[in-house]
Amino acid sequence: MKKSIVVILLFIFLMPAHAQVNPKLQAKLTQQAAAIEQKMIGWRRDLHQFPELSNREFKTSAKVAAHLKSLGIEVQTGVAHTGVVGILKGGKPGPVIALRADMDALPVTERNSLVFASKEKTVFNGQETGVMHACGHDSHVAILMAAAEILAANRQELKGTIKFIFQPAEEGPPAGEEGGANLMVKQGVLDNPKVDVIFGLHVSAITKLGLITYRPAGTMAASDWFMIKVYGEQSHGSAPKEAAVITVGRIQAGIRENIIPEYAEMAGTIRTLDTDMQDKIHEKIKLTATKIAEASGARAEVTIDKKTPVTYNDPELTEKMVASLQKAAGEGNVVRINAQTGAEDFAYYQKKVPGFFFFIGACPPDANPEKAPAHHTPDFMLDERAMLIGLKAMLQVAVDYSYLPK
Repeated sequence: MKKSIVVILLFIFLMPAHAQVNPKLQAKLTQQAAAIEQKMIGWRRDLHQFPELSNREFKTSAKVAAHLKSLGIEVQTGVAHTGVVGILKGGKPGPVIALRADMDALPVTERNSLVFASKEKTVFNGQETGVMHACGHDSHVAILMAAAEILAANRQELKGTIKFIFQPAEEGPPAGEEGGANLMVKQGVLDNPKVDVIFGLHVSAITKLGLITYRPAGTMAASDWFMIKVYGEQSHGSAPKEAAVITVGRIQAGIRENIIPEYAEMAGTIRTLDTDMQDKIHEKIKLTATKIAEASGARAEVTIDKKTPVTYNDPELTEKMVASLQKAAGEGNVVRINAQTGAEDFAYYQKKVPGFFFFIGACPPDANPEKAPAHHTPDFMLDERAMLIGLKAMLQVAVDYSYLPK
C-alpha cells in the first residue's frame, strides 16, 4: 500500500506543469471567442479607418474606456497621456495577470482598396502625410477588447485579477515628449495591484495565417537611434577635395547644388540582441565616425539615444505557456523562431516582471509571406482571420496561467 502511495505521489510531482482548466470553462471560452469574431473585426475596421498617432490616441482611448466600463470593469484613463487600464477581479483568489495592446498608428499614407481604408491626414515633422495603422495595432486593440468582454462574462470562474493595458505610443512619442511603455511603467501601471506576469502579442503580415511563432529569451532587438554631425569647411562645388560628406541613412546637408556645406547630419538606428553587443557597436560607431572625419580634416560628433531594450521572454514562463498557444492554434501550428531585429517597447514591462511576447501569422494562406507588403509600408495588409487565433491565444494564456500549479 505504501509503495502504491509513493508511486502515485511521484507521478503527480513529475507530471508536466500544465494548467488544469475546468473543461466547461474551456469549452465556453472557445465558443464565446468564435461568437464575438465578427464584432471584433468590426472594431478593428473602425479603428483602422480613424487612426491616431502616438500620444494622440484620444478617440481610440475613449472607445476603449467606454467599452470596458460597459462590461463593469474598473477603468483608469489618462495613463501615460492617453493610455487606458482596466482591472477585472475574478471570483477566486489568484495572480495578477496583465494583457497589453498598443493603440497608435503611423505617419504613413495608406495605398490599398479597402472600403475602410484611412483617409486621415496630418502634418508630421513639418511634412503633410497620411495616418495609417500600418503595423496592426488596430487589430491588437480589437483583440484585447474582445478578450475583456469574454473574461468579464466569466469573471466568477476566473482566478486572480486581469489587468488590461491599452498602451499609447509604442511607435515612439513625438519629439520632446515622453510616452509608451516606459512612461506607463514610470506611472505605476504594473502596481496597484502589483502585476505578477504580463502577456502581449503582435500580428505578423509576413507570417503564414494559422501560425503562432515565439522565442524564449532574447526575442526582438534593442533599438538605439544615432545622430552623426560632421563638420568641415564650406567650399565651391567644383572643389570637393577640400571638404568631406559621409552618407549613412538619413542625411540633411546644404541648401544649393554647387555649395559643399560646412556640416552634415546623419541619423539612423542600431539594432542589437544583447547588451554586450550593444555597447561594442556604440563604441565602434563613435570611433569609426570620428576617425574617418579626422582623416579628412573634419570633425564628427556622435550621439546615441537608447530607445528600446531587448524584448526578453522569460524562459521559464515561455516554456509553461507554449501548451496554451497550442490549444489556440493547434499543436503543429506553434513554431519556435530565430530572434527578430525589429524592436518592441513591451520590453520595458519585461524589465520589471516576467513577460511573454508572441506573434500571430496574418498572411493569407494563398500568398507568399516573403513577398507580402512589410509592416510600416503603405500597402500593409493583414488577414483578419488571424484575429480569432490571437483572441484565443490571449484568453488561453491568461486563464491557463491563473490555473497553473504553484
